[in-house]
Amino acid sequence: MHPTLESEEHKALRSAVAALGKRHGRNYDREALWSEAAKLGYLGVNLPEAYGGGGGGIAELSIVLEELGAAGCPLLMMVVSPAICGTVIARFGTDAQKQEWLPALADGTRTMAFGITEPDAGSNSHRITTTARRDGADWLLTGRKVFISGVDIADATLIVGRTEDARTGNLKPCLFIVPRDTEGFERRQIDMELNAAEKQFELTLDDVRLPAEALVGDEDAGLLQLFAGLNPERVMTAAFAIGMGRYALAQAIAYARDRTVWKAPIGSHQAIAHPLAQAHIELELARLMMQKAAHLYDAGDDMGAGEAANMAKYAAGEACVKAVDQAVHTLGGNGLTREFGLASLITAARVARIAPVSREMILNYVSHQTLGLPKSY
Repeated sequence: MHPTLESEEHKALRSAVAALGKRHGRNYDREALWSEAAKLGYLGVNLPEAYGGGGGGIAELSIVLEELGAAGCPLLMMVVSPAICGTVIARFGTDAQKQEWLPALADGTRTMAFGITEPDAGSNSHRITTTARRDGADWLLTGRKVFISGVDIADATLIVGRTEDARTGNLKPCLFIVPRDTEGFERRQIDMELNAAEKQFELTLDDVRLPAEALVGDEDAGLLQLFAGLNPERVMTAAFAIGMGRYALAQAIAYARDRTVWKAPIGSHQAIAHPLAQAHIELELARLMMQKAAHLYDAGDDMGAGEAANMAKYAAGEACVKAVDQAVHTLGGNGLTREFGLASLITAARVARIAPVSREMILNYVSHQTLGLPKSY
């Protein structure tokens, strides 16, 4: 398949998910939509068929999230549960971990959160201080995490910690599955101005005792495993942003077609029409880069996918913010009313610029990795 042209299967998936999204709409019930999307097989399209998934890739999963977002009902936990955690377990988990988690993640009966961000580390994952140390056959985890989505609804959280390398004494990343009700695993909800169905949490791990089998994959493959989950996260964040931008734009276009203040609809005026056209172009360009990133990732090109996924996430975040901004201005005062539902997107659109990695860190990545410029840090 040509990576820039959508296959018939992808088009069919798009229209089917769009129809589901339309049925649920902006005032959706998150749980009802989650379970219906799961029953239809949409939540696990990227997971292996042997474990009840669709056997597709991030290309298919990103279509699902984008179309739900375009209908006004994005499922943020799709970024975390099937895309990050499902991918990491499918690629690196033990047979037992795959059996236990993948079928349940695919059919939506269980969800998983992902814990990497820390209060003092921010974007510097080398400063992660959550440590894991051996105690007999067990592991003991201690540390703090912040801005972790959906921990209250997730059955477990995939926690990024660091273990000491026996040979060098250096700390290296590793991933642990921590069930929600594990002793010593505490959560506190963060009071956010963001109006989202999924809540944000600060986590405290105080000598959390985990069995040996809680460690995902090989203790020595930590960094590889970590990045295996981060590229899909960036692609899915792009899908989230593009869907939101498309939703806002659709509202503005419908309004501009009908709203008549003088003799003609306001959409006939270029000062209204041209910025909407520009927003549409930028969303389409971002989607093209997202499709490239998903294609590279699914083809097994982790390096190429890393660059494209960062670029897609950057482009989609910018395009989303501009689309939402323009949509609100098109509606004027109505853009700030609850009736039209655009005002809450002003805050939500910013998420795609900030998380899971800031614009500035992506520009750093492109400066160093793509352009070969020296590092500033």
